[in-house]
Amino acid sequence: MIKLGFWKRRRHHLDKMTLNELVKAYFQYYAIQAYIVVAIAGYAYALTAGAPLAGLAWTGLTAILVYPLAWYGIHRFILHGNWLAKSPLTAPVWKRIHYDHHQDPHDLHILFGALYTTLPTVAIVTMPVGYFFAGWPGAAFGLATGCVITCFYEFCHCIEHLSYKPKHPILVRMKQLHMAHHFHNERGNFGITNYLWDRVFATLYTNERRPPKSATVFNLGYDDAMATRYPWVAELSGGVAKGTPRDRRQQRDAA
Repeated sequence: MIKLGFWKRRRHHLDKMTLNELVKAYFQYYAIQAYIVVAIAGYAYALTAGAPLAGLAWTGLTAILVYPLAWYGIHRFILHGNWLAKSPLTAPVWKRIHYDHHQDPHDLHILFGALYTTLPTVAIVTMPVGYFFAGWPGAAFGLATGCVITCFYEFCHCIEHLSYKPKHPILVRMKQLHMAHHFHNERGNFGITNYLWDRVFATLYTNERRPPKSATVFNLGYDDAMATRYPWVAELSGGVAKGTPRDRRQQRDAA
């Protein structure tokens, strides 16, 4: 992979970045570029293949509605289900796509979803819907729409971790809820950018009505005892991390 511009530097932490730096980094990141290319190709194919416009419209609308539920389920039951750490085959994936993110929530390099897991997931969620409404052109349209939504989600996710106070009340609330997920209790507020399904499944909490602080908010339950039985994440991480992300970063900077 060729690293362009901003990504030639080793590490980037959103709590030390400006909005302008984030925008530059965002559009230079290879996964975002891949989503944009797939979206353009998918829309071009769908719109030139003679598919019924009504079918494409239903595909786009359904993808927009289904997407938040799909990612709620993935976030809650897969990314926060540390059963992936219990196999040497899936432990590296779990470490990359979520464990590392909770270990250092502001590290931009691991905030973005891994392309090799995210793009297939988007395809699985959106392409069958599109195929149902408009055949293969609809499947391509659904995938393109999923990629556009993913770009939107990824940027909002970055804003939530950026050292920047949003002005729009919706973004302010999103940031508050997501920061609580990362720094107070990880067993709620799974929506990241859309908290409708947290309300439906009673996993939403606010600063006014929040559960006790979680002891596993930074390690997702992967502690010394679990590492003894399932050592693969610890082996890849150089041991079981202790303390807060700020403590670990200060230790790295001092080393």
